Amino acid sequence: MWLVFAILSAIFAALTSILAKVGIEGVNSNLATAIRTVVVVAMSWGMVFLTNSQNGITEISRKSWIFLILSGLATGASWLCYYKALQIGDASKVVPIDKLSVVITLVLAFVFLHEDFTIKSLIGCVLIGIGTLIMVM
Repeated sequence: MWLVFAILSAIFAALTSILAKVGIEGVNSNLATAIRTVVVVAMSWGMVFLTNSQNGITEISRKSWIFLILSGLATGASWLCYYKALQIGDASKVVPIDKLSVVITLVLAFVFLHEDFTIKSLIGCVLIGIGTLIMVM
């Protein structure tokens, strides 16, 4: 089931980029990010209440709170930078560079989470890097 959700995530991420590029025209990138964020917040809390998950908030550990907040700050910084780049650059160039996050995530997962970094992972990282360079040239 994770594969279905991962594919849907990729599809929605692609739609996000195209819809944002059209919607951001003539709009300050920070304002556009804030509008997008309000929609995401409303949608997220809607799903919490729809699935009756709100009671779990009291069970979240201090460590989880800290890392979820840090993750939220990283997401906000990413979105602000992404929208600014998308506003002043071509989507066909901004998006591939943004997707270098795959390579960075693999390296960070290896260093901090001690996940396996195999020859397959290395080859994939190199190919993604080369593919990105080719696409933005």
